[in-house]
Amino acid sequence: MKSISKSVNKTLNISRYPEIPPGTKLIKKGYVFVMLLIVGRAIEAASKVDQSVKKIFGDLPERFTFYLGVAPGGPYMVIGKDKQGNVKYLGWNLYGRKIDLGLDIKNLESAFKVFTFQESTAQAFAYDRFIVEGNLPQALAVVRVIDIVEIHLLPKVIARLAVKRYPKWSELSPVKKHLNRVRIYLKSFSPGLIKVIYRNL
Repeated sequence: MKSISKSVNKTLNISRYPEIPPGTKLIKKGYVFVMLLIVGRAIEAASKVDQSVKKIFGDLPERFTFYLGVAPGGPYMVIGKDKQGNVKYLGWNLYGRKIDLGLDIKNLESAFKVFTFQESTAQAFAYDRFIVEGNLPQALAVVRVIDIVEIHLLPKVIARLAVKRYPKWSELSPVKKHLNRVRIYLKSFSPGLIKVIYRNL
């Protein structure tokens, strides 16, 4: 029996896939949940403040709704355009929603890498860490939005790790850039966040 066990271990190379302790997994899942909430609210805020984000969403279909989450089973963030074209963070509940685009990071460890900025969203796409359910050009547009939002949210030294290429426009007009950052933070953590949390409970 021992020889069979050794043979199986050698074939599968089990040591390459260490088991994640339950406590650690729970902490990582909680961290990713909070980051998705922050990014989701920041996307809504940036759609009102940043012209590039406005244009990207303006080019997407009417009432377009997408989610970004972790397979299998979440957590998720859901973003949608209402009938007036306003972009809204809809929370983390997928139930009963008409989803046009689904972006699943394949596992918790990959999601943790993305949201601790060890890997940019674009790199994660290139390394095949995403499952895309829907239109690929729309998925790439969403990744572009996430990159822009991360540039607004994060200090430059961290943002350079989080995005594939730190754009030249972000280095221009420091006063306007920092003003937009403040506006995005204020809108992200406005009382509207409480309403979203309540609706998803």
